[in-house]
Amino acid sequence: MESKSTRLYFLDAVRAFAILMMLQGHFVDTLLNPIYRDDAYPAYTIWSYFRGITAPVFFTISGLVFLYLLLKAYQKGDDSIRIRKGISRGLMLILIGYLLRIPFFSWFKGRFDTYFLVIDVLQCIGLSLLLLIGIYHACLKNSRVLSVVLLLLGCIIFVTEPLYRGLRLDNVPLVLVNYISKANGSVFTMLPWFGYVCFGGLLATIFFRSPQTKRFKRNAVISFFAIGLLLLYYSTYALHKLYYITGIELFERSANYNYLFLRLGNVFIYFGFFYMLERFMKQSIVTKIGEKTLNIYVVHFIIIYGSFTGIGLKHFWYKSLEPWEAVFGALLFIVVVCFIVLNLGKTNVFIYGQLQRAWNYATRKLGVVFDGIKKTN
Repeated sequence: MESKSTRLYFLDAVRAFAILMMLQGHFVDTLLNPIYRDDAYPAYTIWSYFRGITAPVFFTISGLVFLYLLLKAYQKGDDSIRIRKGISRGLMLILIGYLLRIPFFSWFKGRFDTYFLVIDVLQCIGLSLLLLIGIYHACLKNSRVLSVVLLLLGCIIFVTEPLYRGLRLDNVPLVLVNYISKANGSVFTMLPWFGYVCFGGLLATIFFRSPQTKRFKRNAVISFFAIGLLLLYYSTYALHKLYYITGIELFERSANYNYLFLRLGNVFIYFGFFYMLERFMKQSIVTKIGEKTLNIYVVHFIIIYGSFTGIGLKHFWYKSLEPWEAVFGALLFIVVVCFIVLNLGKTNVFIYGQLQRAWNYATRKLGVVFDGIKKTN
């Protein structure tokens, strides 16, 4: 990723696919008339299935990219810089996640509620980056230890999903409980989604230790497809088998609602597909889209949900479109958002650069304060 010899171009392609799936998914989900949201319609069933793969891909690839870059930086002896960037990036993602949901116009009119405290994908990814840094340090920056810890942690989070599925913590402050409970409207929560980040981090340790040769690539592609198919067809059976062997009811409950391992299987198959076609994607429009996922996310959120302005597509056509309108509308929406981000990039870069400079200034000031406190103590 840092140079031509180590950059994994297929990751940009996977990110591009995920962000485009997210664009059409949010458009259709928000604007399609509910009478067509029925599994009796094969097209809707297929759309719903593939839409369900988008978030697992996003979280998995976030863990893979971040930890791969961190391990590469450690190999070069400058991981401290990457860690500072990671902390800054994680905190900035959390901040942007909250800002996108603040109803500024309602606040100006004196109407306040707590809905802006719900957690979405940006806050989860931001906090996940911070947790990965902590795990990286706890494992003494050893990639093999990281592999074991991340594999165990990912499996534990997935298997124990029945224990926290309907979790409610009424006595915990809302700003904290929303990270682990959907009871107050959070779209994503750290559990189980951090599990996908862990599996992405596991892949990062494998890529880091393996030379990027044609033989490795061939074996990696085969492994992606093989593991993906095993998870899709045998993970439920394996969980049932563990229940019969151990008598632990949790395995049975997990097997009866086994969507996490199944989605992980889909993720591996997608990784295998895009890694196999990597040589066709270098320096293409696909990789450019994959490099602008955060910008695309912010722009699409503003257009659909009316962040900052209070006016978005949702306010005009909420759950009112016919299927053909939703399909063509989603395609047009994808084109418009990508055009804004890719072709009007100078304005975007300027705004993002100003925010980044302001954020860096604030974090430097905080660093000076913390250093002063340490010296005082």
